[in-house]
Amino acid sequence: MAQTIPDKFLDLFKKQAFANLGTIMSDGSPQVTPVWVDYDGKYVRFNSAVGRVKDKNVRRDPRVSLSILDPENPYRYLAIRGRVVEITQQGAEEHIDSLSQKYLGKAYPYRQPGEVRVIYKVEPEKVSPRG
Repeated sequence: MAQTIPDKFLDLFKKQAFANLGTIMSDGSPQVTPVWVDYDGKYVRFNSAVGRVKDKNVRRDPRVSLSILDPENPYRYLAIRGRVVEITQQGAEEHIDSLSQKYLGKAYPYRQPGEVRVIYKVEPEKVSPRG
């Protein structure tokens, strides 16, 4: 069952707060990657390129976890477990530019030739705020 993000923690999605994204490798072992995130009021969203490890992992097993630390107080954080319920290329280029603007203050500078960007929408199933 979907859960919402508590209002008291919505500020984490406006700050330059990185999320640690946990996915599951094909052998069942965990894989963790720092990612840029935002929240559209229903889904926690991150962006990546087709073919990367996290992309392969969530396409095979959509269960993920995210931990977002407040950069001003690392004892305040939001832990989320959920599922990637949608993967789309639609709007992905604009989305990565929006995230880059938040985190770097400019359009995304790391595009690679032939890279296909995608947005992953995570439906929170368990939300654990701390601090």
